[in-house]
Amino acid sequence: MALPSAPRTPRLVAAHALAAGIDFDRYFRWRRSREGDPFYVRFPGLGTALFTGTAAGARELFRAPVESLEPPRPNPIEPLVGAASLILSAGERHRRDRTLLAPAFHRGRIRAYGELIRDSAIDEISGAAAGSVPWRPGATIDARAASRAVTLRVILGAIFGVDDRERHAAYTTAVAEFLDAFSGPLLLVPALRRGAFGRAPWDRFLAARDRVDRLIRADIAHRRTTGRSDDTDILGMLLNSSVTLSDDELCEQLRTLVVAGHETTATSVVWALYHLHREPEVLARVRAEVRAAGSDADPMRLATLPYLDSVCQETLRLHPPVPIVLRRLTAPFTLRGVALAAGDTMGVALPLLHSDPTVWPDPGRFRPERFLERRFGPFEFAPFGGGHRRCVGATLAEYEMRIVLATILARVRLALTPRYARGRTPLSVPHNIATGPYRAITFDVLS
Repeated sequence: MALPSAPRTPRLVAAHALAAGIDFDRYFRWRRSREGDPFYVRFPGLGTALFTGTAAGARELFRAPVESLEPPRPNPIEPLVGAASLILSAGERHRRDRTLLAPAFHRGRIRAYGELIRDSAIDEISGAAAGSVPWRPGATIDARAASRAVTLRVILGAIFGVDDRERHAAYTTAVAEFLDAFSGPLLLVPALRRGAFGRAPWDRFLAARDRVDRLIRADIAHRRTTGRSDDTDILGMLLNSSVTLSDDELCEQLRTLVVAGHETTATSVVWALYHLHREPEVLARVRAEVRAAGSDADPMRLATLPYLDSVCQETLRLHPPVPIVLRRLTAPFTLRGVALAAGDTMGVALPLLHSDPTVWPDPGRFRPERFLERRFGPFEFAPFGGGHRRCVGATLAEYEMRIVLATILARVRLALTPRYARGRTPLSVPHNIATGPYRAITFDVLS
């Protein structure tokens, strides 16, 4: 199908890709200011997508017929999660996989992870965790590395029930190398996914992925021979289900959970800490709320503190960890008046959706109170996507983010290092499965 003359398709694909890679949010705002909504974006080697950033557009996309939608192919994150991943499955396979995984993220089950989340954060702060250092006065903390370590321990415990120190250390090293190897260029420019005698970035990525897969497959093999019908972790639940998954399918589903289940939440914790320490009044208010809950407050109590909740929501509004939602059509559809054919791709640009001034007054300001003043609908606020493909782990991510933040705020006082204490907010760029700060954001420990 020929694309309509309006909106137009960008011709200088490489230049647009570079602009998007440097400053994703600014690029989308620039495109909308020039061309209105919707508009086309071309990704090198990945095709063209029609984007909307309005609540009306999000409503149309999220309510599109389920049988007419599938993940876009080729998909930029396929090398990371694998073709069998829930993120990339479609049709009956997607329904089956989602039904299989959904019980692991039911609210009742997630409550059981509360102590694991809190203890993982405490171990990171105290230096009790493998590879961590105590957060003592005078120390400087890399918030991204620390948050990654906490959320990785949580997801490993939830999936594998891992409590062996050496096993934790092996996973931590392998997953960190794996995520760092899938850089922005490999994500956005598929032409770079070629080897060169074992020395190219693609070669390093494949080697890192193999290391992670060997760990996962070893755990699968071990559990197949020693597992019990009452195993309560996610791997045990999958092995004990009525659906038989091959080792290859299990490996890719579990790799997806390891990657998506910790990196996105870790990034959100970093942004929340950053904004809190740039807004003293907000920090004082949320710290007072956490203190009033008590030093021995139940994790579930912490997860339901109203102002802490609004801080987390406002963080996700400004910094959705996965900033675009994409759907590929298998049948004709019309988005915002533009006719699309089977095979076309459409998407929601969350940075635009979350900054519409008709919905969000003063949208560039970090102002958690807006979430106490009114409720926002699923087509106005969608940090975890929407429709039948909304992130299956959204409840765990929100629960974990609140408990980790509350635990940190209750136990230590931090200050942004001078580089970040003033000036512009750091750019958010694609890292692997999520976008995050261009550089590590660092804090000095005060007490």
